[in-house]
Amino acid sequence: MLKVTFDRPWPLHGTAATRRIEQEAAASLPAHALMERAGLAVARLALAIAPHAHRVWVACGPGNNGGDGLEAAVHLHRWGKAVTVTLAGSPDKLPPDAANAWRKCREAGVPVADALPSAWDLGIDALLGLGSSRPLEDALAAAAGRMSASASPVLAIDLPSGLNADTGNGQSVRAAHTVSLLTLKPGLFTGAGRDAAGELWFDDLGVQAAEAPTAQLAGPAPVRVRAHASHKGLNGDVAVIGGAPGMAGAAVLAATSALCGGAGRVFLAPLDTGFGAAVPGWPELMVRAWDALPLESISVACGCGGGDAVAAMLPAVLSRAKWLVLDADALNAIAADASLQETLRRRGRPTVLTPHPLEAARLLGTSTAQVQGDRLRAAQELGERSKAVVVLKGSGTVIAAPGTTPSINPTGNGRLATGGTGDVLAGLVAAALPVSSDALQAAAHAVYRHGKAADDWPAGEPLTAGALARRLHLD
Repeated sequence: MLKVTFDRPWPLHGTAATRRIEQEAAASLPAHALMERAGLAVARLALAIAPHAHRVWVACGPGNNGGDGLEAAVHLHRWGKAVTVTLAGSPDKLPPDAANAWRKCREAGVPVADALPSAWDLGIDALLGLGSSRPLEDALAAAAGRMSASASPVLAIDLPSGLNADTGNGQSVRAAHTVSLLTLKPGLFTGAGRDAAGELWFDDLGVQAAEAPTAQLAGPAPVRVRAHASHKGLNGDVAVIGGAPGMAGAAVLAATSALCGGAGRVFLAPLDTGFGAAVPGWPELMVRAWDALPLESISVACGCGGGDAVAAMLPAVLSRAKWLVLDADALNAIAADASLQETLRRRGRPTVLTPHPLEAARLLGTSTAQVQGDRLRAAQELGERSKAVVVLKGSGTVIAAPGTTPSINPTGNGRLATGGTGDVLAGLVAAALPVSSDALQAAAHAVYRHGKAADDWPAGEPLTAGALARRLHLD
């Protein structure tokens, strides 16, 4: 049993891959062994997270997730806990492993109640697991609602019931803890998964997965140590093109983020002709006209607050920039222009798109709901279409590129839901590209740093985009 921490990468396996792992393991083990291991793991974790809980409600569903709960109930009952089991379904219709666990539960004398309990110290959610695509309805919905509404902690087995293992969607139980069995599932880390799952634990049940991962949970970037004999030219030049009238702050945020994130030199090319020759408080930023920039040798972040004006610069930027980050208004301009889309596809140089879900929907010609309905698939599809790295922002930001395994970023929190933090990310990605040989890794590491800065934010101090940019630093 391991606590899932974000100081290392983790392989993630979707439903189909996990089913293959489960079937292969079951074929090589004695009957019921996997479920017995799962039940023991759950019971041990229940003792660890709630050692003083006496009354334990185990809410079991009609499938093998319910069987895992029944196995756990037997152990907790034998260890002296006051266990109450409820079963949302008929014992006669349980699958074989779960039916065996039901028999053991009855033989052990574990109390089984027809009505949902009114009070408990720990709830164990064993209603629906990996194999179920059904929504929470009827008895399942009643048990899930009662459990989620309680102030007592909930331990979910494998997934919070109702949460889709692949997408992180669905109306689900709200758990304080979730123990993912055999594999870690992508849906626990994106969409609604983080809010639903609580603190995450993992037990492989003694099975070594031979399946290639469906996705990867990103880990921190390796520490980049600058040589003593360094100079600014070794750390890359970044230019930010954006900041139309009334939106100059977005471009300044991206530029300051690139500077604080480690770029050797940063140019700011505002599209507001009345901007001025310098940035107050930031003498390090060099203001230039966009068409005076040496695009062929620098990293460009384009679109940050650029408004409609940015569309005129995109043909040159797309065809000439050595490294390129496309954000916000640049993405909207590309979504509306088929010729720009074709130029993007043919670029053949490191390119990163940083859309939020609505911008991704425009690029894909679909709806925000469809993008959010399967964030991994949407990011992968956009990467294939654009021939670029895609950073699909949101809870569990997805980083994808053509022909590669996507990753989900584990860092960040709701404090980032404020204006300008996306501009900060665009600048940070632009700073990372020149000092990396892999655009996908550069983007993933920048996203991790951006979220980690929010995770480390001092309690009681408001997070603003400007303050976030200033907190970025080389590790």
